[in-house]
Amino acid sequence: MSDFFKRYDHIEFERQGRILTVRLNRPEAMNAANAALHTELSRLFADLDDDPDSDVIVLTGNGRAFSAGGDLDWMQDAIDEPERFHVTIREAKRILVGQLSMEKPIIARVNGHAMGLGASLAVSCDVAIAADTAKIGDPHVAVGLVAADGGALLWPQMTGYLRAREYLLTGDAIPATKAADIGLLTDAVPTEDLDARVYGLAERLVAGKTNAIRWTKIAINRPLVALAAHHADAAFADEIRSNETAEHAEAVRAFAEGKQGKA
Repeated sequence: MSDFFKRYDHIEFERQGRILTVRLNRPEAMNAANAALHTELSRLFADLDDDPDSDVIVLTGNGRAFSAGGDLDWMQDAIDEPERFHVTIREAKRILVGQLSMEKPIIARVNGHAMGLGASLAVSCDVAIAADTAKIGDPHVAVGLVAADGGALLWPQMTGYLRAREYLLTGDAIPATKAADIGLLTDAVPTEDLDARVYGLAERLVAGKTNAIRWTKIAINRPLVALAAHHADAAFADEIRSNETAEHAEAVRAFAEGKQGKA
């Protein structure tokens, strides 16, 4: 394993030939991002592109979820100390632009729910294949935040503006089968078929013409990279503003109290 992968505490790596599987590893929190995982994600995609021993990446989560989004305690920290959120936003832009700019193809193995940041990670992959029991959604608005870390920029390109507005303005979760129908996911398959579908494609790409595949990917993603580069700062500025509102603080408190009540 390349030395830079030893720097990760919340992400696991496994090689199968020149396929590298990358697993978000906070299963006790449904792989929700805390400050440490978010920082690791901000350097992950550059490291993956620099890894000399892989040609195809599979991104997935350990446990029953792909990623539940952002950790509530981490959100509260950003409310209590808003300057922390500026660090988060700088990292968020590196995640978004870094993932879209990767040369190597990356396949999302959406083993369970992909929400918020998890949804952005999934749809920013080149192919996103989900278990048909999974759901995907961007519920930023449910906690009083702007959906800036991929949702507002990428979803309209994939589903069209009318559909994207409905789901981003409500924060509703979408069953994987419907998400595949509207273009937000590539495919939704029975759970028992997920690995065969994901790794069958990964093996086909590994066996293909590496340079042609990488450069075709770059050509396809160039408009999305330009979109993120030119418009992400404004969207993230809106998210920073929303982090400092009373409605966000109240929503996070209500979610936390609800979680505690169920424990």
